[in-house]
Amino acid sequence: QVQLVESGGGLVQAGTSLTLSCIVPRGTFDDFAKGWFRQTPGKEREFVAGISRSGRKMGYADSVKGRFTISRDKSKSTVYLQMDNLKPEDTAVYYCAIDYTGGLLTIARTVDAYEYWGQGTQVTVSS
Repeated sequence: QVQLVESGGGLVQAGTSLTLSCIVPRGTFDDFAKGWFRQTPGKEREFVAGISRSGRKMGYADSVKGRFTISRDKSKSTVYLQMDNLKPEDTAVYYCAIDYTGGLLTIARTVDAYEYWGQGTQVTVSS
């Protein structure tokens, strides 16, 4: 059983920053791409950001480009999502996920490409 553990969510004001963390399985850090998705009630889960297996390529949704940054720390087996200049429309439950089938430089943007998911962490941005 693969477990992903997210943390860092909370209630913040618009314009501020928040960093989400996701601990991924140790020992296989380079074997999968990592992604962040988010979901609000009644809506489909949507891609936010991803980092390739190699760590050399990152991808972002247009809605967060320039404000969010995905990164990873292999020594801590952790992937991060730095969120700056948060907006009320960023309010959602954020999920990290891993994709074992992607190439070294590919980033999948669809939910069904990811095999394992965390439990989610709530981010609420007040105006």
